[in-house]
Amino acid sequence: METIRLHKGLDLHLKGEAQKKVLQTLVPEVVSVKPSDFRNMVPKLLVAEGDAVKAGQFLFQDKKRPQIGFSSPVSGKVKAIVRGEKRKLLAVEIAADKETQYVQFEPLSVSKASRQEIQKVLLESGLWAGIIQRPYGIIANPEDTPKAIVISAFNSAPLAADVNFTMKNEADAIQIAVDALAKFTSGKVYVNLNAENGNGSPLNLLRNVEKTMFKGPHPAGNPGVQINHLCPIGKGEIVWTVQPHILAAMGKLLSKGIYDVTRLVAVTGPRAVNPGYVKCVPGTAVKDLKAIAGAVDTEELYGQPTGVRYVSGNPLNGENVGENGSLGFYDDSVTFLAEGNYREIFGWAKPFRMKKFSMSKSYFSWLCPKKQYSADTNVNGGERAFIVSDVYGKVLPMDIYPVYLLKAILAEDIEKMEQFGIYEVIGEDFALCEYVDPSKIEIQKIIDQGIDLMLKEMA
Repeated sequence: METIRLHKGLDLHLKGEAQKKVLQTLVPEVVSVKPSDFRNMVPKLLVAEGDAVKAGQFLFQDKKRPQIGFSSPVSGKVKAIVRGEKRKLLAVEIAADKETQYVQFEPLSVSKASRQEIQKVLLESGLWAGIIQRPYGIIANPEDTPKAIVISAFNSAPLAADVNFTMKNEADAIQIAVDALAKFTSGKVYVNLNAENGNGSPLNLLRNVEKTMFKGPHPAGNPGVQINHLCPIGKGEIVWTVQPHILAAMGKLLSKGIYDVTRLVAVTGPRAVNPGYVKCVPGTAVKDLKAIAGAVDTEELYGQPTGVRYVSGNPLNGENVGENGSLGFYDDSVTFLAEGNYREIFGWAKPFRMKKFSMSKSYFSWLCPKKQYSADTNVNGGERAFIVSDVYGKVLPMDIYPVYLLKAILAEDIEKMEQFGIYEVIGEDFALCEYVDPSKIEIQKIIDQGIDLMLKEMA
């Protein structure tokens, strides 16, 4: 098995890592399904308040591609249709039943089924939304044939869920899904493992795939980084990616005929008193997960009270969903961080700051490389001039020029955006660049702007 060693990147050791135990199986009272979880999609509502729904039944569909729908993860009644400005659909809230009733789809024998039969079941159930295409990080087009399918068997982000733990009982279901997806590509299905513990991964048991070990710091587990080293994307080329917990749901759909997106979710963060794993569905309220983890509501930092930031996903590129938010469709972790709404006397000029991490070795904390830190959301300053620097290149192990790509996006120069790698990246690939950026620029937002421009201009 080939091992690819990455020397660029950065591992952040944060307090609040989930202990490898299941704290609770949570049956939520209300589940929220949000169109904002799905990029480049205009929703068309298919249900009304008071309607009874089953798990696997469409709640809304994409106006531009009506065959792609988005299903309820539970059975129950539509409690509320939440709208924003100009009646924009924000969420569909379902009052969940105690016992889930499923829409019954036809199980398939994957070895005998055709691509068209598999595609039909994935589309009708709503699980097609779990297949993401590069470039752009959008839901894959059912009519496309990707040159490869890339599956990352580990997540190297700080406080991310441990795939070896969450998928330890899902190897059979994932094998069914991988065999099915292999019929959609003209190339290989790549399964990429962590060189540190990949031999013990349930995904290492998969057959009929191309396995590769990746060794190095974060973002070694990002599909974008792996694609850049295995099958770089040029203009007109497409690669699909699927997360392990989505593969498990696909395997259950194809073998049992039910839309079961239940997953183990890592409940983490410095504010979590009892971090661990909770079995639940996407759309579960983060307040319910916070109660299980015993997250602290308020805490004093530098003599000033701070609240909690509720993040669906990991600390680097997760979404700030707020106290009334919910777990995103693609996420298998939530993070509770301290809000950094404080000012520190002398700030970076203090000579000894053992509780603060610094990539540039500004503090003596670099002498303790394995120490865990209670990170908060303070950016320690405001936005400054965007200067040419090599700091991004130190944490981005991809064959692109990050500063030039970002400036091409700001200039809306599509030709240069293509030259500098817009087809190979999405926001999560630049999360570390944003973290180490001395100019405090929201780099992930700039990448998203560039992708939106490409989607508009290339439509």
